[in-house]
Amino acid sequence: MKQIFTFLALGFLSASIFSNETEEAKTDILFLKIQELEQEIAELRNEIESQNFLIEKLINETSLIEDQSLTNLALTNDSLFQGIEDLKSKEQVYTAAINALENQDYENAFKLFSYFVESFKDEDKTPLAFFWLGEISFIDNDLDSSQKFFMELISAYPDHYRTPLAHKKIGDIYLKSGDIKNAKVKYNYVVREYPNNTASSLALQLLKNME
Repeated sequence: MKQIFTFLALGFLSASIFSNETEEAKTDILFLKIQELEQEIAELRNEIESQNFLIEKLINETSLIEDQSLTNLALTNDSLFQGIEDLKSKEQVYTAAINALENQDYENAFKLFSYFVESFKDEDKTPLAFFWLGEISFIDNDLDSSQKFFMELISAYPDHYRTPLAHKKIGDIYLKSGDIKNAKVKYNYVVREYPNNTASSLALQLLKNME
């Protein structure tokens, strides 16, 4: 009788342990699914953010063309955005902008970088000019303009080496605006998408400070 009781007790104990392990496994699976969903939502959010920016930019450019009565002008597909391809002038303007930036003459730096992106097209310097326009605007607390310039860089030059830092800077804009939730979303995006970039280390440190 004692042996039967012991056998039953062990049976109940094993069933209880198995039940607990099953519940823990279910909890782990649920947690992983939540993490996957959060990642998908963050990626979707960044995609929507970029698409909205491009749509708004297209609307503004279309309105500008209509206001200047250019609708009947025979333009080639690229002529509107081609800029002035004068290599000497391009280097002079960009160098002058960098010198003004280094001398903390932000007003002239902003004017020169603005002139550069409006007048020239360069696969390396144009995204850098947009980055510095965003940075100067951030320093001046013009957060809307700052986000616009960083989004221009992200949307037009997704593979440029400054793009990860531009994403992180948008997180800084959210943080400075008091939007802690979106700042964390953006910082986590940078950490996940650019793990080997300096921007990821900066974002991770900010996330730790926000805990």
